[in-house]
Amino acid sequence: TLRKPISQSSMADWASKNLNMHTQGIFRRRISISNMLSWNGGSIKKPMLITSNRTIKKEACEMFKLVQSYMGDRQTRMDRNHVALVTVTKCWSMQGLRDELYIQLIRQTTDNMCYRSLASGWELMAISLAFFSPSPKFQSYLEGYIYRHLDSDENIAQRIKELVDLKNKKITKSRKKRKQNTEDEGLPISTYAKYCYRKLQKVAVTGGKKGLRKPTVEEITHARNAIITPSLFGSSLEEIMLRQQDMYPGNKLPWVQTQLSQQVLALGGEQTEGIFRIPGDIDEVNALKLQVDQWRIPSSLSDPNIPASLLKLWYRELEEPVIPQQFYKECISNYENPDAAVAVVQLLPELNRLVLCYLIHFLQIFAQPSNVGRTKMDVNNLAMVMAPNCLRCQSDDPRVIFENTRKEMSFLRMLIVHLDTSFIKGLV
Repeated sequence: TLRKPISQSSMADWASKNLNMHTQGIFRRRISISNMLSWNGGSIKKPMLITSNRTIKKEACEMFKLVQSYMGDRQTRMDRNHVALVTVTKCWSMQGLRDELYIQLIRQTTDNMCYRSLASGWELMAISLAFFSPSPKFQSYLEGYIYRHLDSDENIAQRIKELVDLKNKKITKSRKKRKQNTEDEGLPISTYAKYCYRKLQKVAVTGGKKGLRKPTVEEITHARNAIITPSLFGSSLEEIMLRQQDMYPGNKLPWVQTQLSQQVLALGGEQTEGIFRIPGDIDEVNALKLQVDQWRIPSSLSDPNIPASLLKLWYRELEEPVIPQQFYKECISNYENPDAAVAVVQLLPELNRLVLCYLIHFLQIFAQPSNVGRTKMDVNNLAMVMAPNCLRCQSDDPRVIFENTRKEMSFLRMLIVHLDTSFIKGLV
């Protein structure tokens, strides 16, 4: 469900307090907020947002040129992938530039008369959200802006027409006009907005790309493709099954779940100390994630902690947890009752039930005493590291979260010990 965004007046209030008001003309008249937040074909002399950081002041003006280049409003010798890479890398490396990029994109996608440029601006916003989130103080503003474009395609087309008509009245026929096109030249803006809205919700919690390696062209391409082709990570189970129908029509379980699980075992994960507790190298996990999203498992894997970490990430990032939210209360109410805990599993939707049973069957392999001796991961440890990936507490109260964490672990422990998953062998 979409939260109600902040009001238009709240957004205007935020802008009046945080925008670094620009001036123009020989008398240095201040530009109005509406002009500050409307498409600009020229360059800027100072950042859009107030800052005292000299580096940010300089980089912000250069970044505006990159934004214009990506959107096709400024000529450049770089290809669009490289422009996006340079832009994203600057912000990924320099936290102070992130809000500046988002406010620049808001500006360049407001009252933009060229649909192709407009769509490119939204595309760059979507790509950026794959790598970093806005600051908490700017998130509500960005969220409000995106929200207002979720169903705005007709309004945008009408607005472009109005702006074009207005401009045509002001210029003579002999002057060269910037190309105008309100025809469909790609995706509707609402498609970008819906993707950005969902991505913003997630990146605000997960914090974006982690690790020490800078963004790569492959990751840029992957982030762009994810707008049209949803990633196997962060989607719903239903979407994932729908995507794999052509390639693996007979599979009753998500390919990504079974493949990563089998990789953990193939690399000797059940004999690896600290499996699921010790994280794999984050850059290698990111690299594997890119491959898996292209339905590939590289043959060069050697460390079971890599697929194990990615498997946990897949469960954790599911749009809805394996155990849907409506069953959460029953789970934590029956955390000490084996029969009741098993009964909850039988109530789950068929796909969720199969995915959960596969996971429990997988964890039961690690819970065998012969493996625990090597991994030092008994049933309590396994439940502790996997429970947060299966159940999500919705409360904001730290005391409730703390209390429920214990119950979530206990519930999963009940399933690992008592749930009969022998039927799973026939499914894979």
